[in-house]
Amino acid sequence: MNLEYQAAVVTGAGSGLGEAVARALARAGARVALLDINLDAATRVAADMRQQGGHALALRCDISDADSATAALDEAAAAHGPTRVLMNIAGVGGAKRIIQRDGSAAPLDDFERTLRINLLGTYNMVRLMAARAALLEPMEDGERGVIVNTASVAAFDGQVGQEAYAASKAGIAGMTLPLARDLAQWGIRVCTIAPGIFATPLLKELPQVVQQSLADAIPFPKRLGHPDEFAALALHIASNGHLNGEVIRLDGALRLAPR
Repeated sequence: MNLEYQAAVVTGAGSGLGEAVARALARAGARVALLDINLDAATRVAADMRQQGGHALALRCDISDADSATAALDEAAAAHGPTRVLMNIAGVGGAKRIIQRDGSAAPLDDFERTLRINLLGTYNMVRLMAARAALLEPMEDGERGVIVNTASVAAFDGQVGQEAYAASKAGIAGMTLPLARDLAQWGIRVCTIAPGIFATPLLKELPQVVQQSLADAIPFPKRLGHPDEFAALALHIASNGHLNGEVIRLDGALRLAPR
């Protein structure tokens, strides 16, 4: 897919990996709607993108809420035209052991919240965007749209306390091929990126010694991933019409230790 002039939606675009993807799409000539639960953050990024000549619109969106997601996609389409590119980056992290320090069981609400945002939220955006894209005129090779979801290496080697996070990301990885097969008849491709440890704003708040220890665990290159590297892969997936149904690890050959 040629991304120039295409209408793209990026969730979690107010910071980190989502921001990097939104900026890369704008540089490629796409019209980008930046969705985030934090509207102030998305507005800041979108304003900066417009100053640099990009087409950018900030919208508040709770990806796990059907009405909120529907409204955001409607606003994005009204401003930029029908969405052909969906970059699902939004999500939450965190870790909590099953048995707490006081001997009590971990709260069920924490597990449910993580799955609701990461897994249900991703699926929610996919289903809503796909239903719209299926109505569009096909482009070259019959393609109508492309979806890139975000899992994590924790989907495959989650650490102690990451039960909820790993389960949510494993769900995203696991539904990639079924989604691609389901949407093939409509000319909509689906792939997933499973990033390792990236230098996002949240991680940069950790002490430098902790950041270095994380980087040292990566075989090569021995550094944290750059958000621009994630964005480059996301855009390549969108541009490469034969990439479909695939989960791609982007981790410098990292395999997480138990803790």
